[in-house]
Amino acid sequence: MTIYRFLPILLVVSNFVFAQRQKSLNLWELHNRGQLQIVNRESKAIQEEGRNIIRLSEGKGEGLVWLPIKGLKNGIVEIEMRGKDVLQRSFVGIAFHALDDSTYDAVYCRPFNFFAKDSIRKIHAIQYISHPTYTWRKLREERNGMFEKEIVNPPNPNEWFTLRLVINDKIIEAFINQSQKPSLVVEKLTERMDGKLGIFIGDGSGGDFYRITITNMMY
Repeated sequence: MTIYRFLPILLVVSNFVFAQRQKSLNLWELHNRGQLQIVNRESKAIQEEGRNIIRLSEGKGEGLVWLPIKGLKNGIVEIEMRGKDVLQRSFVGIAFHALDDSTYDAVYCRPFNFFAKDSIRKIHAIQYISHPTYTWRKLREERNGMFEKEIVNPPNPNEWFTLRLVINDKIIEAFINQSQKPSLVVEKLTERMDGKLGIFIGDGSGGDFYRITITNMMY
């Protein structure tokens, strides 16, 4: 089995042709070959319910898994992942345009807020951050409601779901599963337009991750 699968695609939008190249990453194989750079977490490659997955431990501070690929500028990143419905113990998502382990953008989900009865918690289901300056706390205090939103028709917080990011220069759109309507649309808070790509997990969280698909868009 190969780790990468390449699929060239032509996408026609408003009479313009965009050349795309799609890459599917087998996280389980990459882990077993020592090709994932794992930061501030323990990891296991396991087989569960017919899936080959990687499991990241809970821990203090943010955890990251950098992928062995060149930085992504514009494109689509899809990750299939699983958190859990435990308050303040599940923050799972994608880090992108990273300079290093402390300087990166990320979009992540809080599965424990997907079906929260509290209306305030419910609008904190999906979040954009840009570390080190724009943490979730700073954004909530200074720009409340702009960089975190509710997920309409959310998935089961204890089951697998897909987060899809569409990165187009300064605009970031986040979609859940097969939804055609974004759950979050934000303008990037930094001028950094390229960098490393990986998995993000928040303070106190672990998570399970199955596969990542990356589609680069070349104009």
